[in-house]
Amino acid sequence: MRSRRNLGDATAGPLGYNRAEGAAHGHGTHPHEGRVGGRSTTSSAGGCADVRSACPTMTAMSERSGRRRAAALAGHGDGGASIRAFLDDGDSGVRATALRGLRRRGTLTIVDVAHAADDDSAEVRRAAAEVVAQGPDSVEAERDALAVVLEGLLADADPSVVEVAAWATGEWVGAIIESEDELPSVDLVPTLVAVTAEHPDALCREAAVAALGAIGDPAALPVILAATRDKATVRRRAVIALAPFEGDDVDEALERALGDRDWQVRQAAEDLLADPDEDDDHDVHDDEGEPRG
Repeated sequence: MRSRRNLGDATAGPLGYNRAEGAAHGHGTHPHEGRVGGRSTTSSAGGCADVRSACPTMTAMSERSGRRRAAALAGHGDGGASIRAFLDDGDSGVRATALRGLRRRGTLTIVDVAHAADDDSAEVRRAAAEVVAQGPDSVEAERDALAVVLEGLLADADPSVVEVAAWATGEWVGAIIESEDELPSVDLVPTLVAVTAEHPDALCREAAVAALGAIGDPAALPVILAATRDKATVRRRAVIALAPFEGDDVDEALERALGDRDWQVRQAAEDLLADPDEDDDHDVHDDEGEPRG
C-alpha cells in the first residue's frame, strides 16, 4: 500500500542521498561534499528556481489545509449555513470534514448523506458511512433512506468504503435493536452475508462478520459458522460473532476454535465458553482460595 524507500540501494548514501544523481550534477558522493560551513559552494540560482517552482504546490497545500481547518471550526459553531458551503469544496478532505461537522451540529440531512455516498472520493464516501454509525439524530426518521445508502456503500468498488460501511451497519442496526425501536424495512443482513462470504478483501469480510454478530439475526448464523474457517483475522471476529447464538453447531465451532493455531482465536473461544459462575467465584477469592477480607 504505502511506498517504502529502498535504503539498500547501491547508489544511496546516508539519509537517502543518491550518489548517481549527485555526480550527474557535479556534486560529491556525500551529501556534505561541495559544501562549506553548511552552505553550498555551487550556484544558488538553481535552488531558487526549485523553490519558486514548488511555491504553487506549497500554496495550494496551505490553502487546502486552511479550508479544512475552517470547515472543522465551522462544525463546532452555531447554525448550518456557513459550513454547507464546504460540502462542494474541491478538496475531498474539506467535504468530509464538513459532513462530520453537520452531524455534530445536528443539521445533517438525508440529502447530505446520500450526496456524500455518491461522491467521487472514497474519503467522502467513508465519511458518509461514519456519520450514519454515529447516530445522526436529525435524519433518524429517515431510516429506510439511510439503509438504502448503507446498502449501496456495502457494494462500493473501494474495499476501504465497504469495510467502514460494514462497521457502520453493525453499529447502527445494533443500536436500533438494543433500543427496541423499529428496524428499517430494508434488510441489510443479506448484503452483509454476501460480503462475509464472497468479498475478496479480508478486512471487509472481518468487518461484515463482526456486524452480523452485533445484529444477531439467526439468518446469518450459517455464514458466521463458515467464517470460523476463514483466515485468522476473520476467524477471530467470527468466533466473537457467535456470542448471541446457541446450539450444537455453535458449541462445535467454539470447541474447534479452542484448538486453533491462532492464540487470539483460542482466547475468544475460551472467553465465550467460560462459566460465568467460575468468574464470580474467582472475583471473591484471592490466589490462596480464601475469601478476601
